[in-house]
Amino acid sequence: MPTIDHPAAVHPTLRHLDQLMAQLLDGVILVDPAGTILSANDAALRMHGVREITALGGTAEGYAARFSLRSSGQRELKHREYPLFRLLAGESFPDLIVEVAPVGETETRWVHQVRDVVMDVDGGEPDYLALVISDVSARFDAEARFAAMFRSNPAPAIVVGQLDERIMQVNPGFLALTGFELDQLIGRKLFALNLLSGLPQPSMIRERLEAGEVVPQTEAELLTVAGGRRLVLFAGQPIDVTDKDALLLTFADLEPRRQAQAGLTEAERHLSAVFEMAPVAMAVTDEGKGRVVRANAAFRLLTGYQQDETLGRTMDELSLWSGAECAVDIADGEPAGQGSLRDCEARLLRKDGMTVDVLQSAEKVSMEGASCTLWVYQDVTERRRNEQELASAIDAVMKDTTWLSRSILDKLAMLRRPAESAPTAELSSREREVLDLICDDLDDGAIAERLGLSRNTVRNHVARIYAKIGVNRRSGAVVWGQARGMGSGREQ
Repeated sequence: MPTIDHPAAVHPTLRHLDQLMAQLLDGVILVDPAGTILSANDAALRMHGVREITALGGTAEGYAARFSLRSSGQRELKHREYPLFRLLAGESFPDLIVEVAPVGETETRWVHQVRDVVMDVDGGEPDYLALVISDVSARFDAEARFAAMFRSNPAPAIVVGQLDERIMQVNPGFLALTGFELDQLIGRKLFALNLLSGLPQPSMIRERLEAGEVVPQTEAELLTVAGGRRLVLFAGQPIDVTDKDALLLTFADLEPRRQAQAGLTEAERHLSAVFEMAPVAMAVTDEGKGRVVRANAAFRLLTGYQQDETLGRTMDELSLWSGAECAVDIADGEPAGQGSLRDCEARLLRKDGMTVDVLQSAEKVSMEGASCTLWVYQDVTERRRNEQELASAIDAVMKDTTWLSRSILDKLAMLRRPAESAPTAELSSREREVLDLICDDLDDGAIAERLGLSRNTVRNHVARIYAKIGVNRRSGAVVWGQARGMGSGREQ
């Protein structure tokens, strides 16, 4: 075979190495096996805050006399643990992290990531040794700031490795929420520990974690040290402040909300039972059109309507009222006055056509977050009947009064017309105007037109007048008013 003549070999010298090292971004310190520092590039000098190679100390011992080194955990290193001494001892240390400061300073000035390089030409004893240094101070500053914020953040949080899903960091808020100790979590795999359950799409969540993607806010059940579960809302965010790809998972505790909702549901269940079993007739209408959304057993008994006949219908559609003046704003599903009505006398028309005298009351309430009106009806038919029987008996007695004294007649008359014995009711000026017109035999429509009011407003005034003067009929109001000089026939 033909041979190729090569030019004479040129062996590299330290000058060649210096030229090569000067072009590197990483710092390089070259030493001989005896520990003498032979060379250092500009990057290595800058990483130690010096300009001349002599400022590095000249030897490994001189370097140790000028620079103080600590581990990444802030532990001060002994001289034999310095990278230069370990290099001379033949140890290998890929990607060792050390914190560096001039001797006498307590604060770290630089953070170096150091690796060893051994050079020889014959495979025997090393000819030269080198430290290759990367300045990772910026990264560690960011990590320190993150660690401080992470620990002080009141929101529970953990840091999980992207590839292995192992828990790397845990803040105090998470420990307080779950009751775990730090050593029970660090290094454990998130899903192997079964820390999260009840995820709506567990495979999607896991894929996002493995891909280092944002995990949107998701509800889950978080494991506690006692083996129980707390409802939480968690989210994941990739972070770049650790020595490997990781995600920050933050948590919001929803357990108090769930317990409050459970308590509210239980309370509503109890109230529903009380509502159904109450001996007084009650119904609930919605805010919009006044449709019945709930009616208890006493209401069904009072009206004669079954549950399916009442739900979804208004009181007007049920034709419950025998007189327009008694249905105080029922058609609109609104109680009279400022959101409430108290003991308004009315005559209720049952499904079978019979009438029942009632006192109706109403109050604005909230049910399941919706505004409604609660109506209460007290059956006073028996009481009215007793009053009528008493009045009839008095009338019968008073037909023949020849044997009664005048004082007895006066007392019987007061029993017959008890409203007249009562003190004068405190009527407002508007109510007096309405009562004047009632005494003039005007109906609600005519009164509304005369006073420029709506018919419903007049009906509300009439209901309040009845309640104040103690009557339940228009005729009774006329008698009461005329006895007190009201109406067109009153004295001027």
